Formats: sequence, C-alpha cells, structure tokens
Amino acid sequence: MNYIQSILLGIIEGLTEFFPISSTGHMILAASIMGILDKTITKLFLISVQFGAVFSMVFLYRKKFFFQKADFYLKIFLASFPIGIFGFLLNSRTNLFLGNPLIVAFFLIIGGIILLKVENVYGKNLDKSNHINYFQAFIIGLCQCMAIIPGVSRSAATIAACMLQNIHRIKAIEFSFFLSVPVIVIATCKKLFDYYFQLIYFSFPCNFRLIIPIGKELLLQEIQLLIIGNIVAFITGILSIKCFMAYLKRNNFKLFGYYRIIFGLLFIVIHYVFQPIGKFKF
Repeated sequence: MNYIQSILLGIIEGLTEFFPISSTGHMILAASIMGILDKTITKLFLISVQFGAVFSMVFLYRKKFFFQKADFYLKIFLASFPIGIFGFLLNSRTNLFLGNPLIVAFFLIIGGIILLKVENVYGKNLDKSNHINYFQAFIIGLCQCMAIIPGVSRSAATIAACMLQNIHRIKAIEFSFFLSVPVIVIATCKKLFDYYFQLIYFSFPCNFRLIIPIGKELLLQEIQLLIIGNIVAFITGILSIKCFMAYLKRNNFKLFGYYRIIFGLLFIVIHYVFQPIGKFKF
C-alpha cells in the first residue's frame, strides 16, 4: 500500500461509512482492484480507518453524544453487547470475509433488495415513534451482528431494524450514528493491538526480547498510512454526514437500495471480465 492508495481508501471510507451501502465492502472492492487486498497492512487499514469517519460523527454530534442521560448510554450498551459477543466468537471467520470481494458483492445485492422491501413496509406505517426502548435497542443490536459480513453494512442493518420497529427515520439514523462509536472504536483498538503485538516477543525465563520482523522505515510508513487515511476519512466523513442528512429530509432509502444492487452486479461483471482482480495498479 502506498500514500495514494491510503488517501483513496480514506475518501471511500469517509463517503460511505454512514450511508447504508457498506463502507468496508466498498474498500474491499477498491483494494481488490488496486491489487493490495491480500496485504496484511490492508486488512489492518480496512478496520482502523473507520475510526477517522466515526470521529467525524462524534465531532458533529458532540453535544448530543456527550450530554445525554444515563438511559441513552444504557441503550447503546445493550445494542452493542450482541456484536461484541459475536465478534469475539467469529473473529477468525471475519478475516476470511475480508479477503473475498465476491462475498461483498453478493451481500451488497441482497442488502439492497432487503432495504427496498423495508422501505416499502415502513411507508405503509403512518405513526412513527421518536422513542427507542430497551427491548428495541437490543433487537437493533442483534441485527447489527449481520454487519460482521462485509457488504451487509452496519448502518443498513441498524437503520432497517429501527424502521421495521416503526421508529422515525431521522431517529433511526442518529441512533445508528451513535451505535457506531463503541463498535468501531473497540474493533479498531483490538485490530491494532493484535497486529502490533506481533512485533513483540517475550522469551522466558530470560528477559524479554524485542523482535521487529519488519524494518523500522516500513513500520513508520505503515503508521503514516494509517494516520493519513484516518485524517482523510475524518474530513470526508463530515461532508458525507451533512449531505446524507440533507438528502433524507426530502427522500427515503430506495436510492441506496438500487445503488447496492447495481454496484454489486457491476463488480461481479468486472471480476469475471478482468480476472484475476488486481490487474489495475495505482
């Protein structure tokens, strides 16, 4: 991975993180086209760059996020608990998903179809609620577990779960925003710890030895790539959130459903026309 690729992936993450179209899925497809999907640093980047996008949401909604009653944070905890358990149990399986762009394309299509169906059901219910109770929060958390599979979209899963429970669209979006904080922060910290802990080897009964399997210059470059990607994701995340909220004041999610289907089908075609993925280099 180089600096241009880091910037491009950061832009993709910032633009797509809060849309119900799967940011990780888009980055996986982009990385596969760039020919860097099989790199270890890329798999680390795909997770950790989400921190920059989430921080953009915290920055914009800092008053709503930090100055809430205990009730609000308890609901966030209840909704985050299921994916914490599933993520711990299926951690090795998720790494397999990160290396398969066709799985991403497939779930983009399936998710698009589901999103269209959910929007149709939601439109038939006239009375919308601006309140999320504890049970609804837990159900939303269970649906969020589907986002372990790249291409499903954490945002789409949580927003759809809210809408199926007849929660107002704007309330659903905001709850999805806030729910991203513990999930992505914890996932990023764990991924960084797992990756960089491998650089340290403890041997007993002797004193510990520090073994760095990669050169210092390469290690510094990797850290720079992560920082640049997160900064770019933060800036583009702010822009995408503002555009997203402005769009949804007058529109629904059907456009995103159609987009997912078309983009998923298009990528499958590209995959079979230009096998193997990775012919394009940036």
